[in-house]
Amino acid sequence: FKSCFLFECLLIQSLPNFTVKHSLKYFFTETPGAQSIPEYVVVAFVDEVPIGDFNSVRGADLKKDWIKFFEDHPQHLEWCILQSVDRHHFLKATIETLRQQLNQTEGVHILQKLDGCEWDDETGEINGFNQYGYDGEDFLALDLQTLTWITAKPQAAITKMKWDAQKVRVEENKKFFGDQCPEFLKEYLRYGRRFLQKTILPSVSLLQKTPFSPISCHATGFYPDRGLMFWRKDGEELHEGVDPGEILPNNDETFQMSIDLKLSSFTPEDWERYDCVFQLSAVKEHIVTKLDKTMIRTNWEKPADTVTFISAAVVVLTVTIITGVAFVAYKKKKGEKSQCGKY
Repeated sequence: FKSCFLFECLLIQSLPNFTVKHSLKYFFTETPGAQSIPEYVVVAFVDEVPIGDFNSVRGADLKKDWIKFFEDHPQHLEWCILQSVDRHHFLKATIETLRQQLNQTEGVHILQKLDGCEWDDETGEINGFNQYGYDGEDFLALDLQTLTWITAKPQAAITKMKWDAQKVRVEENKKFFGDQCPEFLKEYLRYGRRFLQKTILPSVSLLQKTPFSPISCHATGFYPDRGLMFWRKDGEELHEGVDPGEILPNNDETFQMSIDLKLSSFTPEDWERYDCVFQLSAVKEHIVTKLDKTMIRTNWEKPADTVTFISAAVVVLTVTIITGVAFVAYKKKKGEKSQCGKY
């Protein structure tokens, strides 16, 4: 889905975070009537790393690192499946209610939900979150201090009044986000510490689309997703003339990111004063890549190649012209001889 509300964008981008906080997140999407995709999907994350998902077509699907945990703790898997099925029905019914309230009679609508908790393993601080988005926009968020719902838009006011009045559900939320979710998170961390704390450094390349495009410093294959990348000049971090990109997932569960440097801000003679720095959380050594013209990978022809191509074309054209002139002269001469014989 191209559109996303605020908390979804933050989840996808996974901005660099060098704190000691750990998180357990559940991300739900309900789209009744959608074609070629499951109408219901939920994905669970520990420290932004997916541990498994459940959808309305194929059921539960665990990541390989977590299969043994759920085999040894079948009650966890049973709880996850029951909760997933229950949320599926609840979200689907909520969409139908919202359609009636908002007079929406046609089209496919999307209801998204993000909930979970964060735990600081130094201070012991625990924070929970429970947020909803409808059709790509923030809709409602639960204030766990007051146990009341906060509206993000006027259209959510009716839903807020109904949900605030559901005292049993409010108490269930309080118990889950204050007790159950943190305990799950700690248990997952104890099991997954070996691979959750692994670090993989990336390969870093300098890329450029055209001679006038920005130079992109691109890092790929790193893990976890807590990376930081910036350009420097004379050892000082640059804040102008740079365009940082998002952290994006690769197919092998590693990540990639890039940051662009605009050429207009300096001359080629100053290139050696610039470098690109990549930092990975919990890794002391940084990867520093000097701005070197010879190391830039491009998909455009080098000037020398262009000159060679033009020179070759000129030679071919010259030979073609000479051959054509010679052929015309030959035909003319042959015609004169034929006419002489005729008379």
